[in-house]
Amino acid sequence: MFDEKTIQELKSYVYLLINPDTKTPFYVGKGEGNRVFDHLDEAKQGKKGTDKLDEIQTILKKNKTVDHVIVRHGLNGKTAYQIEASLIDTFRYIPSFNHFVSGNIQGGINSIENGLMSSEEVKRKYNAFPLNSIPNNTIIININGSYKNASGTDKIYMATKERWRMKDPRAGHIKYVLSEYKGLIVEVFEVHKWYAIKRAYNPGSKKHGQTYTGYGFNGQVASNKVRDLYINKSVAHKKKRGASNPIIYNL
Repeated sequence: MFDEKTIQELKSYVYLLINPDTKTPFYVGKGEGNRVFDHLDEAKQGKKGTDKLDEIQTILKKNKTVDHVIVRHGLNGKTAYQIEASLIDTFRYIPSFNHFVSGNIQGGINSIENGLMSSEEVKRKYNAFPLNSIPNNTIIININGSYKNASGTDKIYMATKERWRMKDPRAGHIKYVLSEYKGLIVEVFEVHKWYAIKRAYNPGSKKHGQTYTGYGFNGQVASNKVRDLYINKSVAHKKKRGASNPIIYNL
């Protein structure tokens, strides 16, 4: 634990929890005071329910303890949040580092709005014209939860193509799908065929363990004539705050 003089000097700080066997971080956090040690205390008390606590308890069963690393200190709260988010985004972006922050379920604050981007995505963000309407044969699918910045067209396609809880689209009238990420249209796909696929309810749902029918599609990047109508356009002005449905049928 930190003494009072150390706490006063630390102010807000960013820290890593380190697995002593692998010497790699499994959690990034921001805190003040003795926050960095709270996770270990909770695990010793037998609290459960998160990957972070599971990892700590596995370490304790080996008669070892978690290593704590202070990345930056003497910060204000806003700066600490930004550093925390930057570390999480960076670890998640590098494939061989993905497991390093297995204890972090979500990205840090402002990770969606100002997180890791390619140079092209930065230009897209600040030069986007609004998209005010789409035809009846087109839908928008939000991929915030299944895609990460700077990953390329193939990853956008995989994040967009399935598995969606929606009206059965197999009648064939939906011909184009716009991939929306962080309020911007990042790719446009022409649908060749829709298909049904079984999907499990998420853990924590009252129906966890059951399945329902979702839908996906096979397709390709749309022709430039169609793609140029939508690519890099913004729909942020049309989105309702707190809306949970990832699919938009009309604007």
